[in-house]
Amino acid sequence: MKTKRIMIAALLVASFACAASSGTHDVADGSNWPEFHGPGRTNISPERDLLKQWPEGGPRLLWTYAQCGKGYSGVIIAEGMIFTAGDFGREEMLLALDTDGTLLWRSSNGDAWRGPSPGSRATPTYTDGAIYHMNPAGRLAAYEARSGRQLWAVDLKSRFEARHGIWAFAENVIVDGKKVLCMPGGPKGRVVALDKRTGQTLWANTEIEHSAAYCSGVVVTYGGVRQLITMTQRSVVGVDVEDGRLVWSAPFVPTSPQNALTPVFRDGYVFVACGHSSGGSLMKIDPASRTASTVWHRPDLDDCHSGALLVDGRLYGCACRMGGRSFYCIDFLTGETIRLDKTMGKVGITCADGMIYALNHRGTMSLLAIILGGFETAGRFELKKKPTNSYLAHPVVCGGRLYIRCNQDLYAYDVRAN
Repeated sequence: MKTKRIMIAALLVASFACAASSGTHDVADGSNWPEFHGPGRTNISPERDLLKQWPEGGPRLLWTYAQCGKGYSGVIIAEGMIFTAGDFGREEMLLALDTDGTLLWRSSNGDAWRGPSPGSRATPTYTDGAIYHMNPAGRLAAYEARSGRQLWAVDLKSRFEARHGIWAFAENVIVDGKKVLCMPGGPKGRVVALDKRTGQTLWANTEIEHSAAYCSGVVVTYGGVRQLITMTQRSVVGVDVEDGRLVWSAPFVPTSPQNALTPVFRDGYVFVACGHSSGGSLMKIDPASRTASTVWHRPDLDDCHSGALLVDGRLYGCACRMGGRSFYCIDFLTGETIRLDKTMGKVGITCADGMIYALNHRGTMSLLAIILGGFETAGRFELKKKPTNSYLAHPVVCGGRLYIRCNQDLYAYDVRAN
């Protein structure tokens, strides 16, 4: 059981950062969710006028699409289309649906993952009419969003001697300007930037010491430097987006080799965490010394794949083991507890219109109001009950809808107030 719990924790890189834009060009008007955790990877939707209380049985189900393929990939929304990924037999496929849940196209992105916990991992990324996606074997490819036509593909293992861990590659790549940023973790490229038009290497950082974990990073500007903040298996690093140089690094050594939570950034402070008793730490970046010091550490905040939200100076997330599974609200700068809830189990989260949407990994969907005391329940409904860790893809709120992915099934609910 311990092995299984550790296995699942790495499947979805999970978290977000409150930071600058990751470089996508869609207007953040609520009708686009162009990458993992949305514009800027804040995991906070800009939408308004959504339901503040759910009726008995939950919001209205609009449609279900039941052929997403096997996997854990989330959804993005752009150009009036919905994109995700899944495994079909021995192939991993990208899919595009219209907003009525009708399939528009499917395109192959190499071999399906048939190792531990088989299925797709990464969520696609959209920018400027193209979709970018890394498959579990390290094949990074670009596709025309409207047609699914492949534009280019790169084998990260061959080019950078990338090596995946037990649960394969699981990174949601970032597009910043003309660069596709990712962490192959190989000796010929720990972190790299590829030209988004051609796939050619723009730079490759080889000075970082450790290999890749399962982290999807975030791009921020701090100290006058635009940088990718991400995690290796044993550290947190900041890499200059312009030239790939290592800006700073700090150790963060978990009890299991799967630093997966996306770092949460605000004003030079970075929250990182890993599951299975590793705990969570807030660090303060010091550009002068090229490192980061620990402000506080809590062993009970072992948040690995639920996602974390920073709202009005408060950090929300889900601790997975120490002291029992707890949904938490804490003060970001001090680490002091505002509220803990042990009734929801393990959840993946997103936020919209002052509400947190929390999806239990067996199929309970909760709506939480953000209040002075942390949060309170404003609605709950049950999806099809599945084995533990089936609902790993984080929920998405976009265009007045709540999207929930569970393996083959994608559900769309109407959450508009009017």
